[in-house]
Amino acid sequence: MGRKEKVVVGMSGGVDSSVAAWLLLEQGYDVVGVTMQIWQDEDEDTQSANGGCCGLSAVEDARHVARELGIPYYVMNFKDEFKAHVIDYFIDEYVHGRTPNPCIACNRYVKWESLLKRSMDIGADYIATGHYARVERLANGRYAIRSSVTAAKDQTYALYGLTQEQLKHTLMPVGGYHKEEIRAMAERLNLPVAHKRDSQEICFVPDKDYAGFISRSTGMCPPAGNFVDRQGRVLGQHKGITHYTVGQRKGLGLAMGHPVFVTELHPETNEVVIGEEEEVFSSELTCSRLNWMSVSGSEDMPRKVSAKIRYAHKGAPCRVEEIGPDLVKVRFDEPQRAVTPGQAVVFYDGEYVLGGGTIL
Repeated sequence: MGRKEKVVVGMSGGVDSSVAAWLLLEQGYDVVGVTMQIWQDEDEDTQSANGGCCGLSAVEDARHVARELGIPYYVMNFKDEFKAHVIDYFIDEYVHGRTPNPCIACNRYVKWESLLKRSMDIGADYIATGHYARVERLANGRYAIRSSVTAAKDQTYALYGLTQEQLKHTLMPVGGYHKEEIRAMAERLNLPVAHKRDSQEICFVPDKDYAGFISRSTGMCPPAGNFVDRQGRVLGQHKGITHYTVGQRKGLGLAMGHPVFVTELHPETNEVVIGEEEEVFSSELTCSRLNWMSVSGSEDMPRKVSAKIRYAHKGAPCRVEEIGPDLVKVRFDEPQRAVTPGQAVVFYDGEYVLGGGTIL
């Protein structure tokens, strides 16, 4: 009898990764459960409250599930990788007037690059997660992420940065199921996390006070500056550039007599540009730091695709054209709201991720 292929499942203590581990057992894999320790040096109460999907309570839930399933379980320390690739990046982007994607950075550099390397070092053939997405090898020989069967939970947007080598060694067993089916499986298995709520917030900023987190982490308070209109006229004072993002309406504290919105951030002058709602819409964008997935590069450009400019965006038809090395211009058929520098734009060819990049 041949050796079973070994898969390390990233277990967050939630229902999706727990059922993913069981599905892989059912498929005949040698399954090992791992929770990634990413919290920084805090007291236990803070870790439990702020650890999100990888806090102390997640460890206990994941350990309990692993015991129920009869699989080995370990906690692996990725604190340094998480700080370097996620927290430091998150802070730097906000300080420079951009809106970061910490979950995308975590997926690319921590959950995959670091976890995959360590898993391969201990003899694993694959890593697996509870993401609602599917990995497939295409006719052209390349690996690509395919949308899950449930649009409501689809997580392909946050996975566009994965490399071919990472995809080759990745399994995503829940991508072919609806959330209700996953919870029903967990109930039948009597898993303690069957009805655990999904984590919605950024795991290291559960109160959503990004500016406060940045100030506490750096010991620096971003200086106040001017709200200005497109002509440069001063409209009032802002609290610090880290408090704002493109498209924002609430929390501006401007008495303009009608709703106004953040349209641009100018970190070099510490100005927040304010405009009318129609000024928040854009017909095009430029992006760089590209990662191609279902195709090897931009050789088939220009081409018509669908593009998502944020996680909750439904996608919009557009034309993608290479305009320089690692530089693409995207022209939408219809203007899109709040195209935000620092966020990802992800291109889809039907259900498959073509690639993506970072909005400039």
